[in-house]
Amino acid sequence: MVEIPRVSVSGLRISYDLGVLTHDMLAQNPFEQFGVWFDQAVDSQILEANAMVVATVGLDSEGNPRPASRTVLLKDFSESGFSFYTNLESAKSLDIAANPNVTLLFPWYELHRQVIISGRAQLVPRNLVEEYFHSRPRQSQLGAWASRQSAPLENREVLDAQHAECELRFAGLEVIPVPEFWGGWQVVPDRIEFWQGRESRLHDRFVYELHNDSIWYPTRLSP
Repeated sequence: MVEIPRVSVSGLRISYDLGVLTHDMLAQNPFEQFGVWFDQAVDSQILEANAMVVATVGLDSEGNPRPASRTVLLKDFSESGFSFYTNLESAKSLDIAANPNVTLLFPWYELHRQVIISGRAQLVPRNLVEEYFHSRPRQSQLGAWASRQSAPLENREVLDAQHAECELRFAGLEVIPVPEFWGGWQVVPDRIEFWQGRESRLHDRFVYELHNDSIWYPTRLSP
């Protein structure tokens, strides 16, 4: 048997030397700072700059807390929060409905940066859900109807058949209705951390925390 050489995982290492983050570089509030970094991520043309990892805590079959994470796409952000859209019967939505405390992670590896947002999720108002749903490509709208996200699926053919059925069902409609089981979550943060990789693993970390429900204070953290 021919042995396939493997790279030592513990030996994988790069030097983080693309930038610095100092206190005087920070914006007045974390939303402005996020906007600056987000624009830079988009301008750098990295893949899916709006991709973020959503972490939730649900319960396992024995009722014990069980964390879960998955990648979704950010679709809106402002001082009101950070929003994404999904099936409201999916595993992540059921987790959030039971425990609205979530974190969002933007892993901008190519820029040696990451942003971690912690807060509580709330449902996006239905009028905004409908507005966004109808802005999506028609095939994406049909996909929302066809897939019962997170539910067991016998095979790919079943999913394709469900999609074809939806195409026939809505063939005569110019405007596809929004499924009742589809919506959005807005994460309202109380903590936002900005991480900039530095040489020797002496990274720059600043966390903004919300005080008195209105004032954001940035604090430098040890790497």
